[in-house]
Amino acid sequence: MPAGMIIIFGHHGLYYMVLNETDRKILNILQDNGRITNAKLAAEVGISPPAMLERVKRLEASGIIKKFAAILDNEKAGYGILAIVTVSLSVHQRSYFAEFMDKIREMDEVLECYQISGQDDFILKVVLESINGYTDFVNRRLTGISGIQNVKSSFVLDTVKCDTRLKL
Repeated sequence: MPAGMIIIFGHHGLYYMVLNETDRKILNILQDNGRITNAKLAAEVGISPPAMLERVKRLEASGIIKKFAAILDNEKAGYGILAIVTVSLSVHQRSYFAEFMDKIREMDEVLECYQISGQDDFILKVVLESINGYTDFVNRRLTGISGIQNVKSSFVLDTVKCDTRLKL
């Protein structure tokens, strides 16, 4: 595969896209400032605003840019508890995995959920207002999902690094 070429798994199958130096520059700027205007972004990159708009739309359509969002401070937003939770299922059948994933997608407390390899099946990033809220979350909502064998919780004491920027 040529340097800079990436594989995109789109809704209509597999296709290839080449990220050139201009695309990388655009993506690096947008990762630092997603609120930059199209005109300012175009000026920084050195292309016209209409050409910039087309490039950004192409990057969005390809899925490289997933979305634009504000990143909030959990504590300042009222969520003082940040937990990392691992979950093991007792039955490793597709229906149990599907039910678990469907229920997790409905839980606002769960910010991220990853299916993982190894001893556990899933790892969750969970935020709640208080430890009582966390207790209620585990006892009433999480363990109410069929097929859960084990839940292990770790509470985040301090954030050493939290970054959303990919090195391009």
